[in-house]
Amino acid sequence: MPFLKFSPAFLLFAAFCVSLGGRSSEETLPVLGDDRAPRTLEEAWSGFDPRSEPLEVEVLKEWEEDGAVLKVLRYRIGVFKGKKAMMAAVYGYPKGAKDLPGLLQIHGGGQYADHRAPLTNAKRGYASISISWAGRISAPGYRVSPQEVKLFWDGKTDDPKYKLTTDWGALDAYHAPSRNGKDAFPSIPVADWTIDPVESPRNNSWFLAALGARRGLTFLERQPQVDGSKLGVYGHSMGGKLTVLTSGSDERVKAAAPSCGGISDRYSKNPLHLATVSDPPSLKKITCPIIFLSPSNDFHGRINDLETSVGETKAKAWRVTCSPHGNHQDTPPYEVATQLWFDQHLKGSFVMPQTPELKLALPAGKSPVATILVDDSMEIEAMDVFYTQHGRMDGRKPDLENVKHRFWRHAPVSMHKGKPVARLRLSSADNPLWAYANVRYRLEKPVSGAGYYYGEYTARSFNLSSLMKAVPAADLKKAGTVPVLKPSMQIEDFKGEWRKEWFSYKVDGWGIRTNKLYDSIWAAPKGARMVLEVRSEKANELIVGIDGYATVVALPGKGEWKTVTLSANDFQDAELKPLANWNGVMELRLDESENLRPRRGSGATPRRLGSQWKGKAPEFRNLRWVAD
Repeated sequence: MPFLKFSPAFLLFAAFCVSLGGRSSEETLPVLGDDRAPRTLEEAWSGFDPRSEPLEVEVLKEWEEDGAVLKVLRYRIGVFKGKKAMMAAVYGYPKGAKDLPGLLQIHGGGQYADHRAPLTNAKRGYASISISWAGRISAPGYRVSPQEVKLFWDGKTDDPKYKLTTDWGALDAYHAPSRNGKDAFPSIPVADWTIDPVESPRNNSWFLAALGARRGLTFLERQPQVDGSKLGVYGHSMGGKLTVLTSGSDERVKAAAPSCGGISDRYSKNPLHLATVSDPPSLKKITCPIIFLSPSNDFHGRINDLETSVGETKAKAWRVTCSPHGNHQDTPPYEVATQLWFDQHLKGSFVMPQTPELKLALPAGKSPVATILVDDSMEIEAMDVFYTQHGRMDGRKPDLENVKHRFWRHAPVSMHKGKPVARLRLSSADNPLWAYANVRYRLEKPVSGAGYYYGEYTARSFNLSSLMKAVPAADLKKAGTVPVLKPSMQIEDFKGEWRKEWFSYKVDGWGIRTNKLYDSIWAAPKGARMVLEVRSEKANELIVGIDGYATVVALPGKGEWKTVTLSANDFQDAELKPLANWNGVMELRLDESENLRPRRGSGATPRRLGSQWKGKAPEFRNLRWVAD
């Protein structure tokens, strides 16, 4: 008989499995033996079979809408510490259909399971379930807000607003609020409402929510409308991270699309968190096609972690799409990437071009030059390069305001020797350079869906991005890079492609914003005033906002240009406190209306400024600083 040799890692894992002991017929997860907690992701999932238990589906509400069948329901997550846990969700599919791809949609922090996700997916030929791991639900005639969640916790069945929702039983994987007043997502607590009596990843709410999501996959594959071999997962923010955790733990996932999450949970000071429920352990297990939707200034899924995250996966097919300037929100050409990804990998009805590649050259004594290697298999509407010198490469903890407000310059692309190139004009060789390329393709037919926050949209184009290139300041200096940008009193001339350095999350409306003021090039001189020229077809109120402050400007209309001159103290916050000076300002906004929110705990109420705009969108020119 041949001698079998096992690696130390295998023997350690085998020993752990033995230490779990026999699985209780009532418990979903094996009971720890000798109080030894799992130390790896594999150990945490050991003994869990997402298919082994009955689903015990309860339909709470059913209706038809726009040719789709929709249901608010609950399915069994499992049994923990002797108590059953149930997941509430909204399930939908096109009436009469079968053998459809199935989608699992996971909401983010503070969000709801929402009927608009399965409804819009049904219109596109998918069966999908929007799970409510936090307990909140939004559906016609069945809305569960945090107030109703608390009614459910308290068992107030006699209250007219009481509704059944997600029940974590003996555990607490709720969020905003959590049932026990302690958020168990960033931490690994030990309490009477956790599974294990010792510090264990199975006590962490990320693990529990992912377990509930895996049971959601079981629900999908057992529905008569669904082809269980074609399952996809997507989610936003916390749902983006849960998309990664689910896709990295369940081989039934055949395509994944996390947005604004799943890439930057890699800085915890807790070694057990890092080894188990942080992003890298799950990313390293992902083999299915995956597309990351990561706005350039997102605080939760940071663009500088994107290349590392892509490299950690084992996925042979991947893409990224990164809107410039955005933080935790997006517009249709970026959001639609999710739908197109599933069309390609679950339906086979779409073929996405290859990932663009950005190459950076540092010619001696000149400005850096970017070259884009692009797949032109589809009609290209635009190619752009965005770059910033506000990125940090010093290894320090990210500065949240820097992440959200770093300014990305736009470099126009032109053809040189048959290749698209752009020259990157810098303001300094003392700061690193970050750059990436966007390529926008025209869609042959419009595609509609529900976005990150369930707003319905229609996209006529879609965007693919290159991975970001980062050049340390030392390399710029070594190349003799010459800064050519100088401080300027003119902030914006509103000519040419000026909109590339401004942004908006609104599909409708003209409101715009920019992070230009965060750049030292446009730092205000002491005592300066901001001057802007505006022309409006009709009499209106223009709202000018800076960070948490805003002011109202009356416009006469009649197509006349009006010169607006503003001092810092013309801007007030929600508590009517004026902006002291221009020091440290970051974001500038021009819009028809705005809600100013007070500081947490201030006791003040939000202030609503402005009203619906009348007539055509305004015209702007010559935004500048004027010093006495």
